[in-house]
Amino acid sequence: MKKIFHLVISFILCSMALSSCMDDLDTMPKDDNMLVSEQVYSSAEGYLGVLAKCYGSLILTGQNGGDGGNGDLEGANEGYSGYMRLLFYLQELSTDNFLMPSSSNGLRRCLNLTWDASNASVVTWTYQRLYMSIAYCNEFLRECTASKLQSRGLWNQFQNDYLSYRAEARLIRAYCYSMLCDLFGAVPLIDETVGAKDMPVQVSRREIFEYAENELLAVAGEKSSDDVLKDAGAALYGHVDKIAAFQLLARMYLNAKTWIDTDRYNDAYTYACKVIDSNAYPLASDYRHIFLADNNTCSEIIWPLAQDGLRAQSSAGTNFYVKAFVNGPMDELYQTGVGSKGWGNVRAKTTLVAAFDPSDVVFDASDTWGNNKADKRAQFMTALPNQVMETWDENLAMTSTFTRGFGYIKWRNVTKDDQICPSGFTYVSIDFPLLRTAEAYLIAAEAVLRGASAPRSKALEYVNEIRQRAYMCGKYARDGVNSSVDGKIADGDLTLDFILAERQREFASECMRRTDLIRFDKFTKGYNWDWKGGERTGTDVADYLKVFAIPEAELMNNPTLVQAEGYPRTTVK
Repeated sequence: MKKIFHLVISFILCSMALSSCMDDLDTMPKDDNMLVSEQVYSSAEGYLGVLAKCYGSLILTGQNGGDGGNGDLEGANEGYSGYMRLLFYLQELSTDNFLMPSSSNGLRRCLNLTWDASNASVVTWTYQRLYMSIAYCNEFLRECTASKLQSRGLWNQFQNDYLSYRAEARLIRAYCYSMLCDLFGAVPLIDETVGAKDMPVQVSRREIFEYAENELLAVAGEKSSDDVLKDAGAALYGHVDKIAAFQLLARMYLNAKTWIDTDRYNDAYTYACKVIDSNAYPLASDYRHIFLADNNTCSEIIWPLAQDGLRAQSSAGTNFYVKAFVNGPMDELYQTGVGSKGWGNVRAKTTLVAAFDPSDVVFDASDTWGNNKADKRAQFMTALPNQVMETWDENLAMTSTFTRGFGYIKWRNVTKDDQICPSGFTYVSIDFPLLRTAEAYLIAAEAVLRGASAPRSKALEYVNEIRQRAYMCGKYARDGVNSSVDGKIADGDLTLDFILAERQREFASECMRRTDLIRFDKFTKGYNWDWKGGERTGTDVADYLKVFAIPEAELMNNPTLVQAEGYPRTTVK
C-alpha cells in the first residue's frame, strides 16, 4: 500500500470524515443549496478536506469509498459515473483504440458514434461531473480568503499557504473548463462570484477557452495574480505546481486551432518547452513503471490522481483501467494484481494493435513484462486459448467473449519488482497520471511540424527521446532488457501522421485519443475503424459529432441554453 502520508490521500480521509457536514455538496452541481456548513470551515482539517474533495472529485465517486453508496451524483450509478471512467468512454471508446460490447448507459452509442442529447447517460454524467468539480472549487475559493481565515482563527495556520491552495483550486477548475471546451464547446461559465440561485449563463467556446487560459496564466505567475502555484517540484505529492499549469496551457494551445480557430502553435511549443526544460519531472527510465501500483515514485507524473486499495477506493478510477482490461485466466499468465477479479470487458481494436510491429504484439508467458520486445509499449494479451485479434465472430458480429480481440495490459496492480500490493485484489493502488512529461515532448514536436518558430531538428530530437525511452536504448538501456533496436527515426520519417501514430502508441487508454483524432481531422471522415458508425469496418459520420451534445436534462433545467450545432433542440414543455 502507498504511504498514507501522501497528502491527497490524507485529505480524502478528512473529507470522508466530514461527510455528514458536506451532504449539500453531494447533489447536482447546480443545487440551490450549494454552501457547506460553517462547521466544515471551523478547522484547518476542514479546509484541507474540501481541497481534497476538489482533487478527489476527478477520480473518486462518493463519500464512503469504493462503491459504498452516498455517491456524489444524484441518480447515477456510482461505479459507472466516476470522472476518469467516464472520460475513457468518451475519449477512447469512440476512437480507434478500444471496444466494449456493452450497450448500457450509452456505451454502444459512444462506440458507434451515434449519440444525441438524450441517449447516453455517460455523456450526461461527464458534463455533470465536471460542473460538480467546478462547484467544489468555487466553494473553496469563496471560503479560503484572508478575511474568513482571520475571522475563524485560522490565519496563523494558513497565512503561508492559503494563496497557493487557492491557486490549486483555480487550476483544477481551469482543467475542468478546458475539458468542457474540448468535449462540449459553448457551455455555461460559473465561477465563485455566481450565486447559488443565479441561472448560469452560457458563453462561447472561445470565452471558455480564454477563461481557462487566463486562469492558468495567473496561477502560473505568468500574469499578475496573488494566487500563485508553488514552483516546480516544491509542492507535496499529489498537489499541482506551476509545471502542471504550463502543461495544461501547452495542451490547450495545441488544440486552439480546432477549438477556437486560432493558431497558437508558437505558444504550445513555448509552454511545452517550459515543462521539458524545467527538468522537474524527467521522463521515467522505464515506460512500464508509469502505470504500476507504486507509480507514486515515478519521476514523470506531473499531476497524479491518487488511488489506494485501502484508503482511496473507486471502481471508476484505475480500478477500471486494470479490471476492465483483464479477466481471471490472464492472472494465470502474468501478475495482473487483481487475481480473479478482472471484468474482462474491454479489448483493443485492430487499429491499435496494428500501430505496433507484429513481433512486439505477441505475449510471451516466459517474458511477462515484455523485456525482449523492441517497443516496450506494445503491451497486449494474445495468449488466451483460441484468442484472435479481430473483434468480431465468424458471423461478423460483435462478440462479448474475451477471446475475440486482444487485451491491453499496460496497467498492472503490482509494484515495479512485480509484488502484489498488501491492499489485496479488491481495489487497485495505481495513481492515474493525468499529466505527464512525455506529452510535452510530443506537443513540442507537433507544434514545430504545424509551424511553430523552432528548428525541425528540435521536433526530431523530442520524438526520438520518447522513442529511445520506449525501446530502452541509448541512455535508457539497462541490463536484462533488450536494447538492440534503436528506436530513433530519421528526419524523413517525421511527419504529422507519424506524430499521430506515436501518440497512439504512447498514450493509449490515457484519454487523449478522441481529441487527437479531431485535431488531425480524422475523427469523423476519411479514416475508419472497427464499429465506427455502427459498421464492422467503420464508416464516415457527421462532423457535428466532434463535440458532444449538451445533455437534455441540462436543457430542461436551463431553457436559455443553446444546443451544440447539428443536434436537434428538444422542446421543453
